[in-house]
Amino acid sequence: MKALLVFARSTERFVAFFGRIGAWAIVALMLVIITDVTLRRWFIIGSTKLQELEWHLHGALFLTCLGWAFSRNAHVRIELVSERASARTRAWIELWGCIVFLLPYVAAILIFGADYVSYSLTYNEASASPTGLGNRWIIKAFIPFGFALLGLAALARLSDAVVYLFGAKELAAQAGFGRPHAHTGDS
Repeated sequence: MKALLVFARSTERFVAFFGRIGAWAIVALMLVIITDVTLRRWFIIGSTKLQELEWHLHGALFLTCLGWAFSRNAHVRIELVSERASARTRAWIELWGCIVFLLPYVAAILIFGADYVSYSLTYNEASASPTGLGNRWIIKAFIPFGFALLGLAALARLSDAVVYLFGAKELAAQAGFGRPHAHTGDS
């Protein structure tokens, strides 16, 4: 069981590393938006490349931070049941939620996302606009990458649930289910 906790913490650190790097895309996104708005408003110059870069950066930001947010329990959840539940019930909900819903969904996105990227790369997909960005495969590659990070975060959270439910009490306390949203994954 201790090995599961070590796996969970190291996996969370790995996911957090990419989440922190991806979070810096917000700075680039703000700069691109400011440039685009300034050019449009005061110089009456529109740029398809800047507009497309905005949604590329937004996608990269969201996808690289998705797993990090999940591991920190910062994602949107339906708390109607679990906020009033005991720690043990929350651990069971997390365990079954990961096994039945999250991990199969992540697997489907990884399988279909790989095809999506492969097709884009093979056919050198570019923007539909003649003045848009090329190499569409780059942004599409963020889809399976981001969901792989989410899958790793889910495996870490699943490991925590297993340790909490079936491990020794001293190890279960480290799994983070004793208090709501106690585990942040950034120790």
